[in-house]
Amino acid sequence: MEHIKFADWQKLDLRVGKIVEIKQHPNADKLYILKVDLGTEKRELVAGLKQHYKPEELKGKLCIVFCNLEPAIIRGIKSEGMILAAVSADEKSVKIIQPASNIELGARVR
Repeated sequence: MEHIKFADWQKLDLRVGKIVEIKQHPNADKLYILKVDLGTEKRELVAGLKQHYKPEELKGKLCIVFCNLEPAIIRGIKSEGMILAAVSADEKSVKIIQPASNIELGARVR
């Protein structure tokens, strides 16, 4: 395992968001296009969650968003961050990381 300095960890902007809209990705079978409310803004993210969650399971779910990740074009759609998830070693189980209880949208993870 490679270690990083605490100063590098502090560069990460991780915030609490709420998934408010789920769309099917037009160019990918395993991807959703999610609209996430971060309190002061809404962002569109592309996420490989289709094999693990139905749209109705995602809507309204709190999540942790990596906000200062460089935007990427994923199968033709701009993704403005990444939702954090725990993934089993065999990659068959994926669980979105969530706060244990309600907290305001946009709260920082430290």
